[in-house]
Amino acid sequence: LILIVVIAEMIIDLPLELYSTFRIESKFGFNRTTPSRFLIDKLLQILLFLALGLPLLFVMLTLMSKAGIYWWVWAWAVWMAFLFFITWAFPTFIAPLFNKFKPLDDVSLKRRLEGLLKNCGFKSNGMYVMDGSKRSSHGNAYFTGLGKNKRIVFFDTLLEGLNENQIEAVLAHELGHFKHKHISKMIKLNTLISFLGLALLGWLCEQKWFFLSFGIQNQNDAISLMLFFLIIPVFTIFLTPLKSRISRKHEFEADNFAAETTNAKLLIEGLIKMYKDNASTVTSDPFYSAFYYSHPSATDRVANLIQKENMGVS
Repeated sequence: LILIVVIAEMIIDLPLELYSTFRIESKFGFNRTTPSRFLIDKLLQILLFLALGLPLLFVMLTLMSKAGIYWWVWAWAVWMAFLFFITWAFPTFIAPLFNKFKPLDDVSLKRRLEGLLKNCGFKSNGMYVMDGSKRSSHGNAYFTGLGKNKRIVFFDTLLEGLNENQIEAVLAHELGHFKHKHISKMIKLNTLISFLGLALLGWLCEQKWFFLSFGIQNQNDAISLMLFFLIIPVFTIFLTPLKSRISRKHEFEADNFAAETTNAKLLIEGLIKMYKDNASTVTSDPFYSAFYYSHPSATDRVANLIQKENMGVS
């Protein structure tokens, strides 16, 4: 039953994904993927769901039927262990299924970035370049993994678009998230939200009115789980502006760290180049962005960095 619903959702979303990729992205010159690559990506996603998602569903349904009234506590523990496993396994086992990763081989840039990492006390399993250009011309950089499996990944398009000074400033911004422990803070917040969400599911499973409201007379564990995840946005929508606000605060703190560690002007140059290359919105609606945006607007970020530069931070 759950598999049928998942497949139905994928089929419903497919036309919108095709239009977004091959119409909108192509119209503005960003799309570089092919229909065959798009199809292969979809098949890989399905295989990953079957390999990882189905066993998780089996465990969850088993706990719902066998673990008693507080099954949701055990389910929460399993869910968190699963998320940590995926985060750990992603850079080494999952991401390489979709992209090729090679160690950063620019000697000058690598030496410069390693010096920045050492100064910030950040240890990783290496710096890698991802062939993002085979799907899109958008550029980005990110940290991934846990513990000794952490690695820094640059899109090849980002390295092509920025100079060494700007790349160092962008990396300093990412290191700002590490120094301010933003990742661990968000993990703790999501851990709490997951716990409360499963507690809510455990309570709703005992409420007949919940199922009767949807015309369901005879519920079972699969229906309970499926229905909950279909309507969970109704319960969590009020968290969206809160999480967005927290995320924007983190971005400002990371920008400030980069300004202190490298140079505010260089980060401004890098950000403007990335906004331009990615055709990102720079004049967003203030109400929409306050509710949904995880990053401050371009004008807000640049204004903050200019203030830091004028104060002599960099």
